[in-house]
Amino acid sequence: MNLRGLSQSGSAERVALNGNQILVRSVGDGPEVVVLHGGPGADHASLAPYLDPLARSRKLRYYDQRGSGGSRVAARVDLGWQSHVEDLAALTRRWRSGPSTLVGHSWGCLLALLYTAAHPASVARLALIAPAPVTARHRIGYLRRLTERLADPKIAAGRWSLEQSGLRKADPLAYRQRASELSIMPYLRDHSKAVNVKPFVVSTRVRDAVWRSLESYDMANHVTDSHIPAIVIHGRHDPIPLDSSRQIASMLGCALEIFENSGHLPFVEEAEHFIEVLDEFLPKERR
Repeated sequence: MNLRGLSQSGSAERVALNGNQILVRSVGDGPEVVVLHGGPGADHASLAPYLDPLARSRKLRYYDQRGSGGSRVAARVDLGWQSHVEDLAALTRRWRSGPSTLVGHSWGCLLALLYTAAHPASVARLALIAPAPVTARHRIGYLRRLTERLADPKIAAGRWSLEQSGLRKADPLAYRQRASELSIMPYLRDHSKAVNVKPFVVSTRVRDAVWRSLESYDMANHVTDSHIPAIVIHGRHDPIPLDSSRQIASMLGCALEIFENSGHLPFVEEAEHFIEVLDEFLPKERR
């Protein structure tokens, strides 16, 4: 892989971590902020185009979690949630930046919470964007709602039309772009904004391993009000139940910011407002 092709700015490298090669990318200068992508099994590039504007006054530390994106692993490597917490701990020790500010999206929020429960003294701030369901019960509700949205006649018709178009053979790149747009539509309030979402691939191996390791989970067993400054952001039209984010905010004793015109990707649907909110909350270099 050509690391220079990962982004228009910043520096990327692979580092040895717990027996694996992990792709990391840093951009900006100032107080450090560690960004945790979702999925499980997506990659940092699924967030970088939207969060990079925050690097104007701070350093963003991205990485592809083990088994995801550019951080490929051997067949028998453990991919459960505990191994992801261990990797994050090893990375923060490597960066030697003191207590970390963590920004998570979706599953990345659960990773941030699990890490905080294990290493509370190592966390300075938490920004949780569209958190994955906080309990197995909420996850069931999310999956039910997602299934209903996937059955939307417009989305179903779009999928049928794509498969009949012959684009898969004639123009594979265009086919993947359109397939990606259709897959992301159920997560958005405004389907037309799917064209603004950078295509990404989710590793089903990582996704399944993480959820299997969590089993019938309840984050209330891990999270308490630790007096760590935090913020929870949730799009009103997210297929993930709003009550899930309300519960997280209550457990952390922090503010819940509801983005009224967004689904699961507020950084796409309300980009300007999103940057304003996070820029205000995250540590920054004063100029």
